[in-house]
Amino acid sequence: MIAASFLLRYDGMTTRAMWKGIIRCGRQQLPVKLHAAVEDTDVHFHLLHADDGVRVQQRIVNPATGEVVPHEEIRKGYALGNGVFVMLDPSEIEALAPKPSRDIEVETFVPEGTIPAAWFERPYHLSPDGDADAYFALAAALAKTARQGIAHWTMRGKRYAGALRAQGDHLALIALRDREEVLEAPQLAAPKLRAPNEKELALAEQLVSALEGEFDPTAWKSEHRERVQTFVEQKARGKQPRLKRPRKREAAPASLERALSASLKQARNGSAREKKSA
Repeated sequence: MIAASFLLRYDGMTTRAMWKGIIRCGRQQLPVKLHAAVEDTDVHFHLLHADDGVRVQQRIVNPATGEVVPHEEIRKGYALGNGVFVMLDPSEIEALAPKPSRDIEVETFVPEGTIPAAWFERPYHLSPDGDADAYFALAAALAKTARQGIAHWTMRGKRYAGALRAQGDHLALIALRDREEVLEAPQLAAPKLRAPNEKELALAEQLVSALEGEFDPTAWKSEHRERVQTFVEQKARGKQPRLKRPRKREAAPASLERALSASLKQARNGSAREKKSA
């Protein structure tokens, strides 16, 4: 990781640049800094000994002898199948790694919406690292033409493919999955269903209208993480908190019309409660 003093402010948060690169598009060279756009907030637990609460250690053991294998005697192996492995030395793995580079090579520009959602893996924010005018000009051009660039770059010993996109007035780079990771949609025969009648269509349109609103990322939260944190904090203070069981969902009405009507009623009641509390 390259140390950088530049700080990017985004939606009230400050992030430090984690990598530097140069966007190369034709003859244009645009130095940028890359910032993390997401972070791991999953609940993580440590493994403890139940008797005394001491953290246990995980060691690599030879299953045939039960003895601990020293780190210097461990090698990586590529499985060929049927229990056959090709063993590689650290020097061989290092020689196979992609050549270090700072270039973010933009190969082509495609319309927005061309890349299916399954291909997107991890987003990054980009900030200018010198020529801010060229940076914002490229962002404006991508936004105006509704295009995104297909790019390749090498970072931390790994080769990436990604989509260079406009994000407001700024640029974003989204790493794409490898072709082998993306699965094709299953080919299913179309079910023989009747077309919805006018009343069902009208109810569905009313339901969509009743739930219409603005995208508000601050409203998203991990209920599981909050439940765990609250439980742990109470238990740390010597309390014995009681866990509430999740409420069971009610069975959906049998007919489509009744299901839409029930959903519409629920949406209107929820909207009325929000207005009353506001």
